[in-house]
Amino acid sequence: MDGAVGDHGSGRAVSRVVVGGEALVDLVPTPDPHEGDPALRPLAPRLGGGPFNTAVGLGRLGVPTTMLTRLSTDPFGDALVARLEGNGVDTALLRRGPEPTTLAVVTLDAEGAARYTFHVEGTADRLVEDPGELPDDTAAVAVGTLSLVLEPGASRYAALAEREAARGRLVSLDPNLRPGLVDDPDAVVARLDRIAAVAGVVKLSDEDAERWGRTAADVLDAGAGAVVLTRGGEGLTAYTRGGGVVSTPADSVGPLVDTIGAGDSVHAALLGWLADHDALSRDAVARLDADAWADALGFAARAAAWTVSRAGAEPPWRAELDGHAIHRS
Repeated sequence: MDGAVGDHGSGRAVSRVVVGGEALVDLVPTPDPHEGDPALRPLAPRLGGGPFNTAVGLGRLGVPTTMLTRLSTDPFGDALVARLEGNGVDTALLRRGPEPTTLAVVTLDAEGAARYTFHVEGTADRLVEDPGELPDDTAAVAVGTLSLVLEPGASRYAALAEREAARGRLVSLDPNLRPGLVDDPDAVVARLDRIAAVAGVVKLSDEDAERWGRTAADVLDAGAGAVVLTRGGEGLTAYTRGGGVVSTPADSVGPLVDTIGAGDSVHAALLGWLADHDALSRDAVARLDADAWADALGFAARAAAWTVSRAGAEPPWRAELDGHAIHRS
Protein backbone atom coordinates (compact mmCIF):
# COMPACT_ATOMS: atom_id res chain seq x y z
CA MET A 1 0.00 0.00 0.00
CA ASP A 2 1.25 3.44 -0.83
CA GLY A 3 3.58 4.91 1.78
CA ALA A 4 2.72 2.36 4.47
CA VAL A 5 6.29 1.60 5.53
CA GLY A 6 7.08 1.31 9.22
CA ASP A 7 10.75 2.32 8.99
CA HIS A 8 10.89 4.17 12.35
CA GLY A 9 13.11 6.76 10.73
CA SER A 10 16.00 4.33 10.21
CA GLY A 11 15.74 3.69 6.49
CA ARG A 12 15.04 0.00 7.07
CA ALA A 13 11.95 -1.97 7.96
CA VAL A 14 11.51 -2.90 11.62
CA SER A 15 8.77 -5.12 12.93
CA ARG A 16 9.39 -6.07 16.58
CA VAL A 17 6.46 -5.65 18.93
CA VAL A 18 7.14 -5.24 22.65
CA VAL A 19 4.08 -6.34 24.62
CA GLY A 20 3.83 -5.00 28.16
CA GLY A 21 1.43 -6.22 30.80
CA GLU A 22 0.25 -9.00 33.01
CA ALA A 23 0.79 -12.71 32.66
CA LEU A 24 -1.41 -14.78 34.95
CA VAL A 25 -3.11 -18.11 35.50
CA ASP A 26 -6.79 -18.57 34.62
CA LEU A 27 -8.61 -21.18 36.70
CA VAL A 28 -11.08 -22.50 34.15
CA PRO A 29 -14.05 -24.83 34.77
CA THR A 30 -13.61 -28.35 33.43
CA PRO A 31 -16.46 -30.24 31.74
CA ASP A 32 -16.81 -32.58 34.72
CA PRO A 33 -19.86 -31.82 36.88
CA HIS A 34 -19.61 -31.74 40.66
CA GLU A 35 -22.65 -33.27 42.35
CA GLY A 36 -24.76 -31.85 39.54
CA ASP A 37 -23.92 -28.22 40.40
CA PRO A 38 -22.22 -26.48 37.44
CA ALA A 39 -20.94 -23.74 39.76
CA LEU A 40 -18.82 -26.31 41.59
CA ARG A 41 -17.10 -27.90 38.63
CA PRO A 42 -13.37 -28.55 39.16
CA LEU A 43 -11.06 -25.78 37.96
CA ALA A 44 -8.02 -26.37 35.77
CA PRO A 45 -5.12 -23.89 35.49
CA ARG A 46 -4.61 -22.27 32.09
CA LEU A 47 -1.92 -19.70 31.32
CA GLY A 48 -3.26 -16.32 30.28
CA GLY A 49 -3.58 -12.58 30.78
CA GLY A 50 -4.45 -10.19 27.96
CA PRO A 51 -0.92 -9.00 27.10
CA PHE A 52 0.50 -12.51 27.57
CA ASN A 53 -2.10 -13.94 25.17
CA THR A 54 -1.37 -11.15 22.69
CA ALA A 55 2.36 -11.92 22.81
CA VAL A 56 1.70 -15.64 22.25
CA GLY A 57 -0.64 -14.79 19.38
CA LEU A 58 2.02 -12.62 17.74
CA GLY A 59 4.63 -15.32 18.24
CA ARG A 60 2.40 -17.87 16.52
CA LEU A 61 2.04 -15.48 13.59
CA GLY A 62 5.82 -15.25 13.26
CA VAL A 63 6.07 -11.59 14.30
CA PRO A 64 9.24 -10.77 16.29
CA THR A 65 7.84 -10.22 19.78
CA THR A 66 9.29 -9.43 23.19
CA MET A 67 7.31 -9.74 26.43
CA LEU A 68 7.80 -7.08 29.10
CA THR A 69 6.52 -8.04 32.54
CA ARG A 70 7.53 -9.34 35.96
CA LEU A 71 6.81 -12.99 36.72
CA SER A 72 6.86 -15.01 39.89
CA THR A 73 9.60 -17.53 40.57
CA ASP A 74 6.85 -20.01 41.52
CA PRO A 75 5.97 -22.99 39.27
CA PHE A 76 3.25 -20.96 37.53
CA GLY A 77 5.88 -18.36 36.62
CA ASP A 78 8.12 -21.09 35.24
CA ALA A 79 5.24 -22.37 33.11
CA LEU A 80 4.49 -18.86 31.81
CA VAL A 81 8.11 -18.40 30.72
CA ALA A 82 8.13 -21.80 29.03
CA ARG A 83 4.94 -21.01 27.08
CA LEU A 84 6.33 -17.72 25.85
CA GLU A 85 9.57 -19.28 24.72
CA GLY A 86 7.75 -22.24 23.19
CA ASN A 87 5.78 -19.85 21.01
CA GLY A 88 8.77 -17.88 19.79
CA VAL A 89 8.42 -14.91 22.16
CA ASP A 90 11.64 -13.27 23.33
CA THR A 91 11.93 -13.04 27.14
CA ALA A 92 14.93 -10.69 27.44
CA LEU A 93 12.79 -8.01 29.17
CA LEU A 94 11.24 -10.40 31.69
CA ARG A 95 12.12 -10.02 35.35
CA ARG A 96 11.36 -12.55 38.09
CA GLY A 97 10.50 -12.14 41.78
CA PRO A 98 9.29 -14.15 44.78
CA GLU A 99 5.78 -12.63 44.75
CA PRO A 100 2.90 -14.95 43.79
CA THR A 101 1.36 -15.24 40.32
CA THR A 102 -1.92 -13.41 39.69
CA LEU A 103 -4.90 -15.78 39.56
CA ALA A 104 -8.15 -15.27 37.63
CA VAL A 105 -11.13 -17.50 38.41
CA VAL A 106 -13.24 -17.99 35.28
CA THR A 107 -16.94 -18.77 35.08
CA LEU A 108 -18.73 -19.51 31.82
CA ASP A 109 -22.34 -18.71 31.09
CA ALA A 110 -24.65 -20.90 29.02
CA GLU A 111 -23.32 -19.36 25.78
CA GLY A 112 -19.67 -19.91 26.71
CA ALA A 113 -18.98 -16.24 27.52
CA ALA A 114 -16.30 -15.84 30.17
CA ARG A 115 -16.50 -13.82 33.39
CA TYR A 116 -13.58 -13.32 35.75
CA THR A 117 -12.75 -12.67 39.40
CA PHE A 118 -9.15 -11.81 40.22
CA HIS A 119 -6.66 -12.45 43.02
CA VAL A 120 -4.10 -9.69 42.53
CA GLU A 121 -2.91 -8.50 45.93
CA GLY A 122 0.90 -8.39 46.12
CA THR A 123 1.42 -10.32 42.88
CA ALA A 124 4.55 -10.21 40.76
CA ASP A 125 3.22 -8.55 37.63
CA ARG A 126 2.16 -5.41 39.52
CA LEU A 127 5.81 -4.67 40.38
CA VAL A 128 7.19 -4.31 36.86
CA GLU A 129 10.03 -1.81 36.47
CA ASP A 130 10.95 0.51 33.62
CA PRO A 131 13.04 -1.61 31.23
CA GLY A 132 15.07 1.33 29.93
CA GLU A 133 15.95 1.20 26.25
CA LEU A 134 13.88 -1.20 24.16
CA PRO A 135 15.44 -3.38 21.46
CA ASP A 136 16.67 -1.31 18.51
CA ASP A 137 14.34 -3.06 16.07
CA THR A 138 11.21 -2.26 18.10
CA ALA A 139 8.50 -0.77 15.89
CA ALA A 140 5.52 -1.02 18.24
CA VAL A 141 4.64 -1.18 21.92
CA ALA A 142 1.38 -2.85 22.96
CA VAL A 143 -0.06 -2.22 26.43
CA GLY A 144 -3.36 -2.78 28.12
CA THR A 145 -5.82 -4.73 30.22
CA LEU A 146 -5.29 -5.22 33.96
CA SER A 147 -1.76 -3.82 33.88
CA LEU A 148 -3.12 -0.31 33.24
CA VAL A 149 -5.44 -0.52 36.26
CA LEU A 150 -3.27 -2.00 39.02
CA GLU A 151 -0.59 0.19 40.58
CA PRO A 152 2.34 0.65 40.78
CA GLY A 153 2.80 -1.07 37.43
CA ALA A 154 -0.02 0.86 35.75
CA SER A 155 1.79 4.20 35.92
CA ARG A 156 5.03 2.59 34.71
CA TYR A 157 3.40 1.04 31.64
CA ALA A 158 1.63 4.31 30.88
CA ALA A 159 4.88 6.27 31.12
CA LEU A 160 6.58 3.74 28.83
CA ALA A 161 3.81 4.03 26.23
CA GLU A 162 3.89 7.83 26.23
CA ARG A 163 7.70 7.90 26.04
CA GLU A 164 7.91 5.43 23.16
CA ALA A 165 5.15 7.23 21.25
CA ALA A 166 7.17 10.43 21.57
CA ARG A 167 10.15 8.54 20.11
CA GLY A 168 8.11 7.65 17.04
CA ARG A 169 7.10 4.10 17.84
CA LEU A 170 3.57 2.85 17.27
CA VAL A 171 1.62 2.39 20.51
CA SER A 172 -1.29 -0.04 20.58
CA LEU A 173 -3.74 0.13 23.48
CA ASP A 174 -6.23 -2.48 24.68
CA PRO A 175 -8.12 -1.08 27.69
CA ASN A 176 -9.82 -3.54 29.98
CA LEU A 177 -11.88 -2.21 32.88
CA ARG A 178 -12.93 -5.15 35.00
CA PRO A 179 -15.67 -4.38 37.55
CA GLY A 180 -14.37 -4.65 41.10
CA LEU A 181 -10.72 -3.98 40.24
CA VAL A 182 -10.80 -0.23 39.69
CA ASP A 183 -10.12 1.56 42.99
CA ASP A 184 -9.73 5.03 41.46
CA PRO A 185 -11.90 5.29 38.32
CA ASP A 186 -10.92 8.90 37.61
CA ALA A 187 -7.21 8.05 37.64
CA VAL A 188 -7.71 5.06 35.34
CA VAL A 189 -9.80 7.06 32.87
CA ALA A 190 -7.21 9.85 32.83
CA ARG A 191 -4.44 7.28 32.23
CA LEU A 192 -6.31 5.68 29.35
CA ASP A 193 -7.11 9.08 27.85
CA ARG A 194 -3.42 10.03 27.86
CA ILE A 195 -2.30 6.80 26.18
CA ALA A 196 -5.15 6.82 23.65
CA ALA A 197 -4.26 10.36 22.57
CA VAL A 198 -0.82 9.17 21.39
CA ALA A 199 -1.76 5.64 20.31
CA GLY A 200 -1.66 4.58 16.70
CA VAL A 201 -4.21 1.81 17.36
CA VAL A 202 -6.78 1.34 20.11
CA LYS A 203 -8.51 -2.06 20.27
CA LEU A 204 -11.70 -1.54 22.22
CA SER A 205 -14.49 -3.91 23.22
CA ASP A 206 -18.01 -2.54 23.40
CA GLU A 207 -18.11 -3.39 27.14
CA ASP A 208 -14.89 -1.52 27.86
CA ALA A 209 -16.04 1.48 25.85
CA GLU A 210 -19.09 1.67 28.11
CA ARG A 211 -17.00 1.34 31.29
CA TRP A 212 -14.46 3.89 30.06
CA GLY A 213 -17.22 6.30 29.13
CA ARG A 214 -15.76 6.82 25.66
CA THR A 215 -17.15 5.82 22.29
CA ALA A 216 -14.84 4.69 19.51
CA ALA A 217 -15.50 8.00 17.77
CA ASP A 218 -14.57 9.86 20.97
CA VAL A 219 -11.23 8.05 21.14
CA LEU A 220 -10.50 8.77 17.48
CA ASP A 221 -11.37 12.45 17.95
CA ALA A 222 -9.06 12.61 20.98
CA GLY A 223 -6.06 11.68 18.84
CA ALA A 224 -5.87 7.93 18.28
CA GLY A 225 -4.72 6.88 14.82
CA ALA A 226 -7.47 4.26 14.52
CA VAL A 227 -9.94 2.53 16.84
CA VAL A 228 -11.06 -1.06 16.28
CA LEU A 229 -14.25 -1.91 18.15
CA THR A 230 -14.97 -5.56 18.90
CA ARG A 231 -18.69 -6.35 19.10
CA GLY A 232 -18.72 -10.04 19.99
CA GLY A 233 -20.83 -12.04 17.59
CA GLU A 234 -21.63 -8.86 15.64
CA GLY A 235 -18.08 -8.58 14.30
CA LEU A 236 -15.54 -5.76 14.16
CA THR A 237 -15.71 -2.08 13.21
CA ALA A 238 -12.73 0.20 12.54
CA TYR A 239 -12.98 3.96 12.99
CA THR A 240 -10.12 5.32 10.92
CA ARG A 241 -8.48 8.47 9.59
CA GLY A 242 -7.80 7.25 6.07
CA GLY A 243 -10.64 4.82 5.42
CA GLY A 244 -13.69 6.13 7.25
CA VAL A 245 -15.74 3.60 9.21
CA VAL A 246 -15.27 -0.01 8.09
CA SER A 247 -17.04 -3.11 9.45
CA THR A 248 -16.69 -6.84 8.98
CA PRO A 249 -18.90 -9.64 10.34
CA ALA A 250 -17.73 -12.24 12.80
CA ASP A 251 -16.12 -15.33 11.26
CA SER A 252 -16.56 -18.99 12.20
CA VAL A 253 -14.43 -22.11 11.83
CA GLY A 254 -16.52 -24.38 14.05
CA PRO A 255 -18.84 -24.45 17.07
CA LEU A 256 -18.18 -21.88 19.79
CA VAL A 257 -16.49 -23.44 22.84
CA ASP A 258 -15.73 -20.31 24.88
CA THR A 259 -14.69 -16.70 24.36
CA ILE A 260 -11.54 -16.75 26.50
CA GLY A 261 -8.79 -14.83 24.72
CA ALA A 262 -10.87 -13.81 21.70
CA GLY A 263 -10.17 -10.10 22.08
CA ASP A 264 -6.48 -10.78 22.67
CA SER A 265 -6.38 -12.75 19.41
CA VAL A 266 -7.93 -9.76 17.62
CA HIS A 267 -5.24 -7.49 19.10
CA ALA A 268 -2.44 -9.84 18.03
CA ALA A 269 -3.89 -10.34 14.55
CA LEU A 270 -4.27 -6.61 13.94
CA LEU A 271 -0.63 -6.02 14.88
CA GLY A 272 0.37 -9.06 12.84
CA TRP A 273 -1.45 -7.74 9.79
CA LEU A 274 0.24 -4.35 10.19
CA ALA A 275 3.63 -6.07 10.46
CA ASP A 276 2.89 -8.14 7.34
CA HIS A 277 2.13 -4.95 5.41
CA ASP A 278 5.04 -2.84 6.70
CA ALA A 279 2.54 -0.61 8.47
CA LEU A 280 3.75 -0.70 12.08
CA SER A 281 3.86 3.07 12.44
CA ARG A 282 1.30 5.69 13.40
CA ASP A 283 1.62 7.47 10.05
CA ALA A 284 1.21 4.23 8.11
CA VAL A 285 -1.92 3.32 10.10
CA ALA A 286 -3.41 6.74 9.40
CA ARG A 287 -2.86 6.24 5.64
CA LEU A 288 -4.63 2.87 5.37
CA ASP A 289 -7.67 3.05 3.12
CA ALA A 290 -11.02 1.28 3.45
CA ASP A 291 -9.92 -1.76 1.43
CA ALA A 292 -6.85 -2.24 3.62
CA TRP A 293 -8.94 -1.98 6.78
CA ALA A 294 -11.46 -4.49 5.45
CA ASP A 295 -8.59 -6.93 4.87
CA ALA A 296 -7.11 -6.28 8.33
CA LEU A 297 -10.46 -6.74 10.06
CA GLY A 298 -11.13 -9.94 8.14
CA PHE A 299 -7.76 -11.31 9.24
CA ALA A 300 -8.53 -10.41 12.88
CA ALA A 301 -12.03 -11.92 12.68
CA ARG A 302 -10.56 -15.21 11.42
CA ALA A 303 -8.07 -15.22 14.29
CA ALA A 304 -10.84 -14.73 16.85
CA ALA A 305 -12.90 -17.48 15.19
CA TRP A 306 -10.08 -19.98 15.66
CA THR A 307 -9.68 -18.97 19.30
CA VAL A 308 -13.34 -19.34 20.26
CA SER A 309 -13.52 -22.73 18.54
CA ARG A 310 -11.35 -24.32 21.23
CA ALA A 311 -11.09 -24.20 25.00
CA GLY A 312 -9.07 -21.45 26.62
CA ALA A 313 -6.85 -18.77 25.13
CA GLU A 314 -5.37 -20.68 22.19
CA PRO A 315 -4.71 -18.18 19.38
CA PRO A 316 -4.21 -19.49 15.86
CA TRP A 317 -0.94 -20.32 14.19
CA ARG A 318 -0.02 -18.70 10.90
CA ALA A 319 -0.70 -21.95 9.05
CA GLU A 320 -4.28 -22.03 10.34
CA LEU A 321 -5.01 -18.51 9.14
CA ASP A 322 -3.43 -19.35 5.80
CA GLY A 323 -5.77 -22.35 5.47
CA HIS A 324 -3.15 -25.03 5.93
CA ALA A 325 -2.48 -27.55 8.68
CA ILE A 326 -4.38 -27.29 11.96
CA HIS A 327 -2.13 -27.07 15.01
CA ARG A 328 -3.79 -27.47 18.36
CA SER A 329 -1.85 -27.05 21.61
